[in-house]
Amino acid sequence: MNGYAMNIPNIISLVRILLVPVLILFLLDGNYAGALWVFLVAGVSDALDGFIAKRFNMCTRLGSFLDPLADKLLLVSSVVVLARAGHLPVWLAFAIIARDIVIVCGAGAFYLRVGRLEMAPSLPSKLNTFVQICLIFLLIVQQARLAQLSGWFPVLLFLTFVTTLISGVHYVVVWGRKAAIT
Repeated sequence: MNGYAMNIPNIISLVRILLVPVLILFLLDGNYAGALWVFLVAGVSDALDGFIAKRFNMCTRLGSFLDPLADKLLLVSSVVVLARAGHLPVWLAFAIIARDIVIVCGAGAFYLRVGRLEMAPSLPSKLNTFVQICLIFLLIVQQARLAQLSGWFPVLLFLTFVTTLISGVHYVVVWGRKAAIT
């Protein structure tokens, strides 16, 4: 993995970070069609930067930081705004944010203890991210009045909570064990 070079995948990740305020503004203004387009562009750009980085061996330390940061900013911002607007239960928004805080604090503690941190998303975390993206996407689609999906939301809320809990516990257990043996 290269150092902190700025390359095409990293520029795409930065653009995705810059899309977050646009998404927030659209959601706050109730412009769900605009928010949907921004969310879709962010999703496509996420896939594109990952493909380019892997396919053309452009993985960098900077990219390993920017890509998940862009994802987290997009998801957490969406969750907060959608919960504030009453489209997502506050308890679920709290669970999602609490999980991310636990992971970031744990990563920081591990780094302070060991001096080096190289994290890769776990399978439970990837599943959780996928479920969160589906939930947010479908909530925005529903609010844009492009489809009536309210029957799916109890299942999606439950799945999101369960995968959030499982992935959070998984990170704590895995990284707790790594810290104990180092």
